[in-house]
Amino acid sequence: MNRMRWIFSYLSSLFSGFLFSYTFEEKLDWSKTYIICANHTSNLDITAIILLAKRNYVFFGKEELLDNFVTGIYFRTIDIPVNRESKISAFRAFKKAEEKLKDGKTVVIFPEGMISEHYPPVLQPFKNGPFRLAIEQGVQILPVTICNNWNLMWDDGKRYGTRPGICDICVHAPIDTASLTTDDADELKNKVYDIIYNQLDSYQKKIQ
Repeated sequence: MNRMRWIFSYLSSLFSGFLFSYTFEEKLDWSKTYIICANHTSNLDITAIILLAKRNYVFFGKEELLDNFVTGIYFRTIDIPVNRESKISAFRAFKKAEEKLKDGKTVVIFPEGMISEHYPPVLQPFKNGPFRLAIEQGVQILPVTICNNWNLMWDDGKRYGTRPGICDICVHAPIDTASLTTDDADELKNKVYDIIYNQLDSYQKKIQ
């Protein structure tokens, strides 16, 4: 199903005029399991991760995606929906994510939890869940900075429209969690936040 998702995402973005350019801090070993953590400002972010990932993966996302015809297919089968207003739903979703990681699947989580209502967008505080999960399961965090998708299509594009262009993505070096305990979750969260924040800041200064 992820192969089908890759093909659909590649063709739909290509015909819509969106191209994706990836910069890697180091070569990735896709035989490993990761929790991919990226900032989130646009529906294009999902495509960016789909085209990036090179092994079995699942998305961890809002329950409303069940209502979309395409995303609903995946969130009823392989992906993990969560109602962020319900602690029980969040608990069950993270337990399911834990099972996916144990099965060797990479989990994609946008740690801001939502697309910011600010425009231009600002990086929102990160939730703790992804970082506790990474430590508990001993998997690496893979920070990803999505630099300019919001400028091409903020959110779903309805409010400010869309324009074709190149989406610039920076894939940072994975962060090992093997030596960490759950007491280090906040520090890990802050580290990933700073990596993405600094990359966004550097990108904006470069293009000004």
